[in-house]
Amino acid sequence: MASITSKTISGHTYYYLVESARVGGKPRIVSQRYLGKASDIEAAIDGATVMPDRTRHLAFGDVAAVWEMLRRLRVAEVIDEVVGARRSDAGASVGTYIALATLNRVVDPCSKLAFSAWWAKTSGDRWLQLPAGALDHRRFWEAMDAIGDEQINEIERRIVAAMVETFQVDLSGLVLDMTNFATWIDSGNERAPIARRGHSKQKRSDLRIVGLGLVVSTDGAVPLVSHAYPGNKPDVTQFPVMVAELVGRFGVLFDDGDEREHDRLTLVYDAGQNSENNYELLDGVPLHFVGSLPPSDHPDLLGVAKHRYKTVDNEAFPGLVAFETRKIVFGKERRLVVCHSKGLHDKQSRGFDQTLAKATRQLGELQARLARGRTRKSREKVEAEIAAIVAPRWVSRVMATTLTGEDPAELRLSFHTDDKARAALEEELFGKRILFTDKTPGEAPTAQIVAEYRSQESVEGDFRQMKDPKVVSFSPMFHWTEQKIRVHVFYCVLALMVARLMVRDADHAGMHLSVRELLGTLAGIEETLMLYQGERGRPRARRMLTEIDPTQRRLYDLFGLDAYAPKR
Repeated sequence: MASITSKTISGHTYYYLVESARVGGKPRIVSQRYLGKASDIEAAIDGATVMPDRTRHLAFGDVAAVWEMLRRLRVAEVIDEVVGARRSDAGASVGTYIALATLNRVVDPCSKLAFSAWWAKTSGDRWLQLPAGALDHRRFWEAMDAIGDEQINEIERRIVAAMVETFQVDLSGLVLDMTNFATWIDSGNERAPIARRGHSKQKRSDLRIVGLGLVVSTDGAVPLVSHAYPGNKPDVTQFPVMVAELVGRFGVLFDDGDEREHDRLTLVYDAGQNSENNYELLDGVPLHFVGSLPPSDHPDLLGVAKHRYKTVDNEAFPGLVAFETRKIVFGKERRLVVCHSKGLHDKQSRGFDQTLAKATRQLGELQARLARGRTRKSREKVEAEIAAIVAPRWVSRVMATTLTGEDPAELRLSFHTDDKARAALEEELFGKRILFTDKTPGEAPTAQIVAEYRSQESVEGDFRQMKDPKVVSFSPMFHWTEQKIRVHVFYCVLALMVARLMVRDADHAGMHLSVRELLGTLAGIEETLMLYQGERGRPRARRMLTEIDPTQRRLYDLFGLDAYAPKR
């Protein structure tokens, strides 16, 4: 039988829950549990039965995990070391503002004007307490104004060095590629010469664009070097700048006096970077390279008999065959690997079917129009229209057209697909790639050269990620001056670095998640704020995390979220 009893000790009354039973025929206390003073019991009862007046759900898991990664990379500290201290009334350091901007880019990209509203919906103010007004958009702009071009480069160098040391990223394989991003900068704005009209890879020829080059590791697709440049400059002209910066950082990170050829890092890139000057540069730096050549520029290699091709590696590259040769390319004899992939062949064939179908439809419409005899176009103009229809890649090789008549009313068109020409085209070009490298067969067998070239998917995936409007996105970009645009590009690349490192850590822990899946899973760990309003004064608050599933628990432990969780 249970009952409550009290004891008075030094004038204070304490209560116990006791349980009695008969032992040997006599009543005895068999269990005693301390309950506390009367006020302790009252508080326990209130907490167990009183409903909160209102609750709020705050973002926690994704915000805390990204902030922890920024802490491990020492982002705020490195920036402040390079930029220097600010006035005491600045609200926060430059490093803190850039870290916050990076955090927002990873989790939920928004403008600086909307930042404070977003921050209020997170639990971040528990571990980063800032004075009132510190998150005004103008404070961010002032912090961005404090960072110059040379400082951006130095900050990135130091953060990359810290990242390599802390996360043990393997830098033996490097991939270089370039893209551009459309902006909304007004045509008359002369304060942002970096934003120019050029060949937009987002098909936005009506907008000014900013170019971005990246070198990323094949280990996790982590950015190592970034370079922002005017959107009207060809990618090939920016290659020397990036290689020079890469070599500079290579010297800082690996300056151990070891000159062994086979220990050189390998840089991979596509044919868009090919030029005599670029290969003259590469021949003089401590880097191996793997590049490619346009197949149509080397018809002698495309005509090599099938029996020369050998299987590369059926397990790693099913359907891939290749042969090797040597040829003078860009002023020097190089090792070439000519590949044929059945998968690429089939893909190109399907794509060409669509191109032919479009050309056939357009020629059919022109044929019907001419057959009605009511066209006013001269023969020269009709011939130009036909030439435009068959101009897309390879169409003119397989589509035979005949135009008869001289006067507009007498013009007639006939056309057909030449099956033999189509078969010859497929035999000659489809599925073929020409790779070349400075590595010898002893340094890298054919399968390794193919694998290294295919690692370009790493940087292509990074560019796709930066164009994702939801997470780790370049947009929105509401800045109108060159200096702010360069800072914006810097923290967007930093956001990509953080996201890739998080995915890499999760992958090493056996959780194979995309950036979106990882952040979405972490976002499911929310913080609940319960507010209890008394008769007077400010409401009392209690915080706790929402229920966590097994995957979230593993990520919680992996990213050390317990250090940021509310304590009861």
